[in-house]
Amino acid sequence: MQIAELAAANDHAGSRSAARTIETEIEALKALSTLIKTDMADSFERALDLIASVTGRLIVTGVGKSGHIGSKIAATFASTGTPSFFVHPSEANHGDLGMIGKDDAILAMSWSGETAELYGIVAYSRRFRIPLVAITSRPNSTLAREADVALILPRALEACPLGLAPTSSSTMQLVTGDALAVALLERRGFTPDDFHVFHPGGQLGASLKHVSDIMHTGEAMPLCASGTMMSEAIITISRKGFGCVGVIGEDGRLKGIITDGDLRRHLHEGLLSRTVDQVMTADPKTIRPDTLAVAALEMINARNITAVMVVREGRPVGIVHLHDLLRLGVA
Repeated sequence: MQIAELAAANDHAGSRSAARTIETEIEALKALSTLIKTDMADSFERALDLIASVTGRLIVTGVGKSGHIGSKIAATFASTGTPSFFVHPSEANHGDLGMIGKDDAILAMSWSGETAELYGIVAYSRRFRIPLVAITSRPNSTLAREADVALILPRALEACPLGLAPTSSSTMQLVTGDALAVALLERRGFTPDDFHVFHPGGQLGASLKHVSDIMHTGEAMPLCASGTMMSEAIITISRKGFGCVGVIGEDGRLKGIITDGDLRRHLHEGLLSRTVDQVMTADPKTIRPDTLAVAALEMINARNITAVMVVREGRPVGIVHLHDLLRLGVA
């Protein structure tokens, strides 16, 4: 059969299969959402209370697909203010139980609740009274019975047509972990500044920097006094290289700004014989030093400008150019 005939026979069978998979998992998440708002609401709140009260770390554990999901959940907790790491139950049975302290709590994940490799870590938690939260689908399983709090997930249809490969089930585990982490983040009042502490690198870290971290200050700022002649102001614009100059009043506050656009608009009006006050745009848009870099970029793009003055109590303390934000990697 030729390639064209094969393609016609398939008739986007792959994309239809993909859509069924997504729709099946969406239905599973809808069932989970309903459950969290009803029958699981009390146990979810108790799980939050338990994890929030821990003075040590949250130890996440699981085997197979649950283990892979658990690793991601531990990373999410750690990056949102809940000290956490993943411990593989098999390694725990061979010495890594020593990594779990009396001030810690354990989040154990098993769809069946009968994963043999988990028995050691569950027994350890009971022996030393280490709080245990379970995420499972079977309320009568060993894991659910032994846990201080059990989050029982709905028995939704797997997206796998054989009903064997963990698909909907692992997605629900992942979302339940995310839900716990985000609820704890909100309860603790976790701020963008806190988030930046744990995300100093990459685009995310760049966007969480403040304007004060990247602005040009001191002699680098393009400024001139009110009453300055435009002939002198143009020299400042050219020398400083930001395409603008800020106009300062006698009280030290920013009165206005003159941009390249202002120069073009006034070019045929005896520009050089005018003062900056006659050409400037009064009360220009400014930002504070504590503004996030991503917010500064959004403002610059929205106003179709290339630079913005940074002020504190009306007085200029710096300037940020679009190129600074692009070099930082915010965009």
